[in-house]
Amino acid sequence: MAEITAALVKELREMTGAGMMDCKKALVATEGSIEKAVDYLRENGLAKAAKKSGRIAAEGLVRFAFNEDNTKACIIEVNSESDFVSKSPEFIEFVEKLAKIGLENEIKCENCLLSKQYGDEGTVQEVLTAKIAKIGENMKIRRVEKLQEPGVKYIGYSHMGGKIGVIIGLKTEATAEEVTACGKDVAMQVCSMTPKFVSEAEIDPEYLAHEKEVLIAQTKNESPDKPDNIIEKMIAGRLKKSLKEVCLLDQEFVKMKGTSVKQYVDSVAKQIGKPIEVVKMIRFEVGEGLQKREENFAEEVAKQMQG
Repeated sequence: MAEITAALVKELREMTGAGMMDCKKALVATEGSIEKAVDYLRENGLAKAAKKSGRIAAEGLVRFAFNEDNTKACIIEVNSESDFVSKSPEFIEFVEKLAKIGLENEIKCENCLLSKQYGDEGTVQEVLTAKIAKIGENMKIRRVEKLQEPGVKYIGYSHMGGKIGVIIGLKTEATAEEVTACGKDVAMQVCSMTPKFVSEAEIDPEYLAHEKEVLIAQTKNESPDKPDNIIEKMIAGRLKKSLKEVCLLDQEFVKMKGTSVKQYVDSVAKQIGKPIEVVKMIRFEVGEGLQKREENFAEEVAKQMQG
């Protein structure tokens, strides 16, 4: 059993919005497992909003690159130890160039990118190592994704100076210019509402089974005298509502109340006279699930000055 520390209780509270004592009780009941504690709180109706990821922590930057007609795209997250470094011109230029290198090459993983040439300075790995030595702070290419599918146009949206980056793939015969506004609107939706899937057709069966188990336990706790067949009927509506919240196309469009994202996209398609289908979404948020380094800002500046 993991030790139930104050930091663990605080982390669970930040993830769920539940009270301190409820969080401690949940961690004790689940032997210190954060994931199981989140489910425990949800099952007992104590979690206000179980967030989809752990605490956002590490510093860094998300950048993307596109070819001329937006039929290819690359998105990348590079982490640094401090916000001070991630905002420096040298770091920003480095990440932007990495996105372009990813766009111009066949990239299937972070390691694929490390072996590519970084201009005439050597490989990406060699340049990264040199920058770490120069800056005196660890940096890491955390994730990168190359996007290219026939008939798809890619549109990006960057938020908070590159702390969040979203790319949307639209299958359409329209030009990138014709669908840019629509793509950015949908990307902003993904940025703010963090859907897990584009549509219900994409839902992972394991995720569906897990959500159903949580709702069954939650309903039994609320109505312990109800028979199983009645509980099954009760959770059907709850499950449908839950899935609408995690599926992009079913979500209410934030810029147009009473309209779903799909309805909005369909209205744009009708307006331009060409079909549009949302087929892809990628959302990178800097430091998702990583632990932030605690450091005094004044000390951080002093270290940079000394370097």
